[in-house]
Amino acid sequence: MSKLMDSIYDKAKSLYKHIVLPEGEEERIINAAKAITERRIAKITLIGREKVIKEKAGCDLCDIEIIDPSVSPKTSKYIDLLYELRKAKGMTRENAEKLVMTDNLYYGCLMVKSGDADGMVGGSVRSTGDVLRPALQIIKTKTGVNTVSSCFIMSMPESATGHIYGQNGVLVFGDCAVNILPTSEQLADIAIASADSAVNIAGISDPEVALLSFSTKGSAKHENVDKVTEAVKIVHKKQPELSCDGELQLDAALVESVAKLKAPGSKVAGKANVLIFPDLQSGNIGYKLVQRFSGAEAIGPVCQGFAKPVNDLSRGCSVEDVVGVVAVTALQC
Repeated sequence: MSKLMDSIYDKAKSLYKHIVLPEGEEERIINAAKAITERRIAKITLIGREKVIKEKAGCDLCDIEIIDPSVSPKTSKYIDLLYELRKAKGMTRENAEKLVMTDNLYYGCLMVKSGDADGMVGGSVRSTGDVLRPALQIIKTKTGVNTVSSCFIMSMPESATGHIYGQNGVLVFGDCAVNILPTSEQLADIAIASADSAVNIAGISDPEVALLSFSTKGSAKHENVDKVTEAVKIVHKKQPELSCDGELQLDAALVESVAKLKAPGSKVAGKANVLIFPDLQSGNIGYKLVQRFSGAEAIGPVCQGFAKPVNDLSRGCSVEDVVGVVAVTALQC
């Protein structure tokens, strides 16, 4: 286990948040719930049929709450809440009841929305779209943020030159998993959310946010460059206290000697620890290149921008993957 994950687990234990796992009948989720509870990383609620969960657990699930929507006294409250939230979009009470009774991802999001849990983690057997859809409909985005995005927390080894990038080798990459061709407004939201993730999850005390491009400070002219520079202006307007600059090429963002040549007036260039990629292709390729070529640990994707935290698992996740994502979610609370 890396020092970064050790730190994340320690912070999660100190917070001890309440996380709901809607895919409660899945064996990996049950085993993760037991591990999380034993290590006191978070309080856990599993959603599913109690008899099925207990049979699969093979032991007593002390201190783990199990909720079966078909018998829970809170189910009617959640049906009413979903109907009120979505009736303007054509939701009937009958449809609300069907969703709450048959789709545990909706039930989990309604628990979080109601304050009955602090966050939700799903996706071990359901798709990313299935996880994000109820979260967008029910939990929605933070005030002032209109874009749900993702980031990876990258824990970097020392480079071949002996240089350590980021803050003590930790950087945040966004967005590498959700928004395909973000607009300037979306890039600005991604930058702000990634800076928050840098502080709350990665332990980066002073985010230095670089919006990346193939151009540095007007070295090239193109509409794709204009989109990035416009995003920087939006960030400065929304959060003038956030240290953010662009457009910057990757070397200008990270390497002090290059920054002095290409962006001498920039307060971010040469010391960036939050990198915002201009589109999903470059972000996804970029984090995987760094992960594979340098041996960096990539924690994520971490969903960001929701009013309350929801995170998506890979369907190929391990028990320890689930434990890690729950710990990250606790920090977002």
